[in-house]
Amino acid sequence: MKCTDASEMLFKPNGVFSQSISLQIEGFSSYSMMEGVSSYSMMEGVTGGWSPQVTDRHPWLQLDLRDRIEVTAVATQGRYGSSDWVSGYLLLFSDTGRAWKQYRQEDGVGRFVGNVNADGVVHHKLSHSIRGRFLRFVPLDWNPSGWVGLRVEVYGCAYKSDVADFDGRSSLLYRFNQKSMSTVKDVISLRFKSRQAEGVLLHGEGQRGNYITLELHRARLALYLNLDDTRLRFSSGRVAVTLSSLLDDQHWHSVLIERFNKQVNLTVDTHTQHFRTKGEGDSLEVDYELSFGGIPLPGKPGTFLRKNFHGCMENLYYNGINIIDLAKRRKPQIYSGNVTFSCSEPQLVSTTFLSSSSSFLSLPATLSASGGFAVRFQFRTWNPDGLLLSTRLALEPQRLELQISNSRLRLTHHMSAQQKEEVSTGEGQQVNDGLWHSASLSSRGLQVTMTLDNEPSSTMELGDHMEAGDSLYFGGCPSLNVSGCENPTLAFQGCMRLFSINSQPMDLNLVHQGRLGDYKELQFDTCGIHDRCLPNFCEHGGQCSQSWSCFYCDCSGTGYTGATCHNSIYEASCEAYRLTGSSSGYFSIDPDGSGPLAPTLVYCNMTENKVWTVVTHNSTDPVRVQGSTLQKPYIMKFNYSASPEQLLALVSGSEQCQQEVMYSCRKSRLFNTRDGSPLSWWVDQGGERRTYWGGFLPGVQQCSCSLEENCMDMNYFCNCDADTDSWSNDTGVLSYKEHLPVSEIVIGDTNRTGSEALYRIGPLRCYGDKSVWNAASFYQESSYLHFPTLQAELSADISFYFKTSAPSGVFLENVGLKDFIRVELSSPFAVTFSFDVGNGPVVLAIKSHVPLNDRQWHYVRAERSVKEASLQVDQLPLRFLEAPSEGHLRLRLNSQLFVGGTAARQRGFLGCIRTLTVNGVTFSLEERAKMTPGVSAGCPGHCSGSSSLCHNSGRCIEKNSGYVCDCSQSAYGGPSCKEEVSVSFNRESSVTYTFQEPFSVMQNRSFQASSVYRGNSRAGENMAFIFMTTQSPAMLLTVSTFSQQYIAVILARNGSIQIWYHLHVDRRPDVFSPRPSSLADGRLHRIRIHREGKDVYLQDMNLKYSLSPDTEFISIKSLTLGKVTVDTMDEEVMQAGSKGFIGCLSSVQFNHMAPLKAALLNRASSLVSVRGHLVESNCGALADSTIFHSQSDHSETVGRGRGPLRNASQSNYAVIGGVVSAVVFISLCVVAVMTRFLYQHRQARRDASIKEKEHRTNLETAYRREAAYRAEPAYRTEFHLHDSHSSTLNDNREYYI
Repeated sequence: MKCTDASEMLFKPNGVFSQSISLQIEGFSSYSMMEGVSSYSMMEGVTGGWSPQVTDRHPWLQLDLRDRIEVTAVATQGRYGSSDWVSGYLLLFSDTGRAWKQYRQEDGVGRFVGNVNADGVVHHKLSHSIRGRFLRFVPLDWNPSGWVGLRVEVYGCAYKSDVADFDGRSSLLYRFNQKSMSTVKDVISLRFKSRQAEGVLLHGEGQRGNYITLELHRARLALYLNLDDTRLRFSSGRVAVTLSSLLDDQHWHSVLIERFNKQVNLTVDTHTQHFRTKGEGDSLEVDYELSFGGIPLPGKPGTFLRKNFHGCMENLYYNGINIIDLAKRRKPQIYSGNVTFSCSEPQLVSTTFLSSSSSFLSLPATLSASGGFAVRFQFRTWNPDGLLLSTRLALEPQRLELQISNSRLRLTHHMSAQQKEEVSTGEGQQVNDGLWHSASLSSRGLQVTMTLDNEPSSTMELGDHMEAGDSLYFGGCPSLNVSGCENPTLAFQGCMRLFSINSQPMDLNLVHQGRLGDYKELQFDTCGIHDRCLPNFCEHGGQCSQSWSCFYCDCSGTGYTGATCHNSIYEASCEAYRLTGSSSGYFSIDPDGSGPLAPTLVYCNMTENKVWTVVTHNSTDPVRVQGSTLQKPYIMKFNYSASPEQLLALVSGSEQCQQEVMYSCRKSRLFNTRDGSPLSWWVDQGGERRTYWGGFLPGVQQCSCSLEENCMDMNYFCNCDADTDSWSNDTGVLSYKEHLPVSEIVIGDTNRTGSEALYRIGPLRCYGDKSVWNAASFYQESSYLHFPTLQAELSADISFYFKTSAPSGVFLENVGLKDFIRVELSSPFAVTFSFDVGNGPVVLAIKSHVPLNDRQWHYVRAERSVKEASLQVDQLPLRFLEAPSEGHLRLRLNSQLFVGGTAARQRGFLGCIRTLTVNGVTFSLEERAKMTPGVSAGCPGHCSGSSSLCHNSGRCIEKNSGYVCDCSQSAYGGPSCKEEVSVSFNRESSVTYTFQEPFSVMQNRSFQASSVYRGNSRAGENMAFIFMTTQSPAMLLTVSTFSQQYIAVILARNGSIQIWYHLHVDRRPDVFSPRPSSLADGRLHRIRIHREGKDVYLQDMNLKYSLSPDTEFISIKSLTLGKVTVDTMDEEVMQAGSKGFIGCLSSVQFNHMAPLKAALLNRASSLVSVRGHLVESNCGALADSTIFHSQSDHSETVGRGRGPLRNASQSNYAVIGGVVSAVVFISLCVVAVMTRFLYQHRQARRDASIKEKEHRTNLETAYRREAAYRAEPAYRTEFHLHDSHSSTLNDNREYYI
């Protein structure tokens, strides 16, 4: 019977228990005021309650339910007729009354909300029931004007179970009635509590390679399951599915295994993992028997292959059979060796050290009969640092410290303030893994020995005999340094147990009662360790690590970043890369952003007005086909460089897609000329057969020649259907994007004499990004768009652009019963992001120094995860707020998502919103706007379309009579941010841009998880520039910090490029050499470097490198182009720096800074320092017409002609003639170049003086020109005004745009 209706099962509202069970109440206090009836009694109209004495340090109220009970709910009330109540408390439970476990609600929340007065009743239904005999209520907060007062009520029902105790040498064997048992469906359930971290719970195997093993390994549950695969049985590569952790806590845990064929569900407590098992069959065949508690050797009872389980099991069921019940009734199919049927309870009592700064336990150092001392204890923790033990020695000021340092155990003998001696455990012996470890210290003679677990001991030699002082301090030191005890870094946060001093066990109950030693910030009788990586909140394959109070995500190599690896580091499309100023090349794109799909590598062709995304496949060369029939057709399946899911996301997000099909034929038809049935076809991305071969709509069996009315025989719709002996061509372009790409081609008519076909399927090509300019205009305050409820329980990122002239308005809102999420323009100068997940409202606001209701586009990005929340507006500094370490995690919403307004139709937004994306999914605002009153699709204005008026990260700004391009964030200039900013350097030239203050690279707030824990550095930078030189070695760029860190990009002696990252002053720098060939070849090269944490990406070369761990690059001081004379860099970098740079630099960008442009436009600025001779150049203008040699060329291997391929021998004479002509031409060019060189050499001196004068004139002219553009006071940046008198808008809704 399930305990479902708790209010009728255990306690009636009048306090009468529905079954014959009595309670014993214990209030821990030197004096407890207990008035009236017992504390579980009726709370309505009953006097009394429990209240401890005010001198109690840590009071609690304990209930003894006399037997194990399934508790499903609790309720609390204050003390009757008083001002005493508890406003927050913890709930602990136990089977023995000694070893306690804290109950955690959903999301791991341990705190229960209590009362706000003495009379109200607060009821909590438990999300998962408690099975135990003892309950303990621990007050955390109470009425500040009164004291602790409590009445409690417990709801539940009786709990019965069949229990078996395994002593580590015993097992249960369940023998089958037949030789083997074969099943296609299995259900195995049990509950266990273990005294150790290792042990086999269940095992069975068959002769055909089948096996099932369930065991504890490092306190995690591992399931090995294989069906009919003998290779895995005898190999060492068996793969386990592991789940849960900390299962050796001596508390009950439930396990459920459900299998149907190969599909398996493994559930441990509240966590479930789904997987498919290995093997070739669908049935599990086990021979003879199943063993529980161990794996016995055949024919040798009591001898086991692996470590046996030591602990208790209850309610053990195998496919509906109660195994323990059969064993208790001594049924013949059960063999029970040394198994008893009551659970023995060990007296292992743990203590939790709660604070990393103030927790400590002081115990007296008992005398040893043999002299010296010996200390032993066990501990478990997640923290890599913390003090375990400190004692002052008899010879002052000497002291001995045992601590965890960098995850290893370290013993330090402090002989004086300056002199000390240390020994540590081995490199691989990390102790912050959450497991129990045993540590011991002993002194004998002139030696101190440190031992960890069963590892070899470490010994330290002493100069004199050692005796401990009066007290031993465990876990930390008192705040008053009266004992000579000092925390080296942090106090210990974790659990300890089994204290023994000079072979005398310590009774912590005496400590708790104040009769032995001293303590602070401890929790007795329980180990409060909690696995914060279960479940793993790190997304996209991020690796989770943790400390006692927090978890961290290592996003290295995932392509994502952020506190939980939620945000993609790549742009969503080639169109987005173009808007950032990129040129053609290979790029990784992430069409669904933070969604589940991984990034994919594509080629972005940006040489045309349209930006084409090109995805290749495995067969791009022409293929000749012969000998195929309709019964045995030729079939080719195409494997693309992207997965089907990625292709679908790319195609659906593009404006248009197309794919060329080149098909040449000779006596090979596409359609049967008699009945029109297809003889060849292709298969679309959804697996459907398609028979059209050009741009026609689906379902029309025709080719391109029919569309263009130029088929060679007008009686047919395809040239190939004329069935001639000569070559024909039916090349066409497929452009119905819902069917693309082509996944398979089938050819079935090339088996006749002289019959053959030649085909080529081109790459998938798409252009446009439908999300970029998907916009809606809101012109009534009561209007809004509604969408389905946000699926954002654990994480949500919301981004969009807006423009308005209204002073305030709600951009979007979604609410639940109590939870909500909202983004709004709260004032003309502020954007606010607010939400509540159950811990109280959280508000992040960013204030701008300029109005945001200026009718210009502004970018907003709000993100919320279980780790933190952030808000970004334009390029203003990000706002971060960390989530509480203990609190609710899930955002529970149940209403529709309202965009541009609220459900109450108040505070609606007036203006335009575009590119609304939530968790990588772009909302179609235009489609919803077409059917919603008060909202229209699109947005009026010059800057509201996809025409890309401003290039290279330039920002389009609306004006009454046109628009201007703000090029301040771009390395380019000119009216449309397309004009190159290039400078020629000589050996002595340099440009240094000094940042005004220590500059956080990505404008993050400092990461408070300091070096104590291995956090994830989210710092990074973007660098891009174009250069041309013939010099090597040469210094291109250096970035230095206030702490002697630096980044350098140099050309080595051989002309190859080198990238130096020196982010640790005490380590060797990371040096990357992407390409061994020389780039000092007098040609233009583009370099683009992007770093995100430890990952460095060279985007034009499609390369990735990883820096040394724990890297962070903050507080930037300056950036220098050209010659560097500082002596704090490595020798090779200094040598390149002293040589400077001779050549041309163009389009230099560092994050949002353009230092080269700043040097030209703001020469008088104190932030810019120019040395040597600089000449404004136009070498960057060649970039538009030159193929950059730092990236791969993308060209198609076959022409687009409609004719068949010619015989290769027909072109030999043409090739020979071409070679001869080329030789003659090159010879003439060499003569011309030499002549030109001699002339230039003669005129060099005269030209130098002329160029210097021209350079000064050019700089002055450029400065005056740009200063005129910067005269607009509202923006103070580089603007270019475009008049547009012919496009005046008469719409009366224009007032807010």
